[in-house]
Amino acid sequence: MTLDRQEEDGWMRSKMEGSDETNEEVKDAPAEGGSHAGNLAEIQEVTVGDVQLAGRSSTYELSVLEMEAEEIGKVEDRCSLAPAMDILSYSEREWKGHTAKSALIRKGYKEMSQTFCSLRRVRGDNYCALRATLFQALTHSSQLPSWLQEEDVTLQLEAQEGLISQWTFPRECLQGDGTGDAILQLKGYMELLRNKWQAAVDCSSAAEQQQLCEQVFRGGEEELGLLEALKLLMLGRAAELHGRMQAGGDVPLFCLLLFARDSSDCPRSFLSNHLSHVGLSAGLEQVEMFLLGHTLQCTIQVYRLYKADTEEFVTYYPDDHKDDWPSVSLVTEDDRHYNVPIVEAAEHKELNSS
Repeated sequence: MTLDRQEEDGWMRSKMEGSDETNEEVKDAPAEGGSHAGNLAEIQEVTVGDVQLAGRSSTYELSVLEMEAEEIGKVEDRCSLAPAMDILSYSEREWKGHTAKSALIRKGYKEMSQTFCSLRRVRGDNYCALRATLFQALTHSSQLPSWLQEEDVTLQLEAQEGLISQWTFPRECLQGDGTGDAILQLKGYMELLRNKWQAAVDCSSAAEQQQLCEQVFRGGEEELGLLEALKLLMLGRAAELHGRMQAGGDVPLFCLLLFARDSSDCPRSFLSNHLSHVGLSAGLEQVEMFLLGHTLQCTIQVYRLYKADTEEFVTYYPDDHKDDWPSVSLVTEDDRHYNVPIVEAAEHKELNSS
């Protein structure tokens, strides 16, 4: 694979198109409005006032701070993935309309039901793609990946590029006044990722592994720290691939588009204009899904329901290691929000180190 093949570049651009075709009609939105999993990230409103406590005759007035603390506790106890729901029941509930788009989405779910029994909605914030992918990877891993045992990418990036000292963290991860050492903080998140991954592969049964992952994905700093570690790994892989391109070496085809954008012609601009916004104000773009799969050395198989009846209904990120890399499966209705399909009463392909 070479860098000057214009026909391959054109093919790759066509693979990336399509995201803007989605959600064309407001009336085609899921029946319950917020059921694209955004509801999972929201805190229900609580009226502060007189609260009747069960088993007591007295009425107690809780302070605003007490109520806020109670609500924070509820969110921390809530898994970032909703319980599994029958995939066809979910389809019928969410896409009741009689429009062409509703029919297309239902058709896609019906085709998926030949392989998957149920679906878990994922918390619908801008970390969604990272969260869904990491959950699937941890749930099905059997060995600690070799790339996670390599030298510390944090120090490498700072030494080579001076990239991460001004890393932008989400509010939940801010320490003190927010002026702490970003390098040390990211090193801590990388160690956390290694430890959680090792704990997952050390589980004695699939049920124990599943339970561990349920505890990991509960919002707050721990979960978001793991997702920031994924972003750091993506930056490290992007820097490696860019250096290879600069030296005239072969690189995966998606790199042509990743660094052809005016806003990300080098690792520094990729970080400042794209990656630093992921989770905060933007999700992953299609080309960045390729980078995520390449970073994890894992094929991310995505069922793109709005592409049903086309060859892009099932898209692989990346698509050049389907036979030699382990895989995980996701489903999307719009290339923005990703959910997790579940295979029940069937064996999963385990993620082994590559």
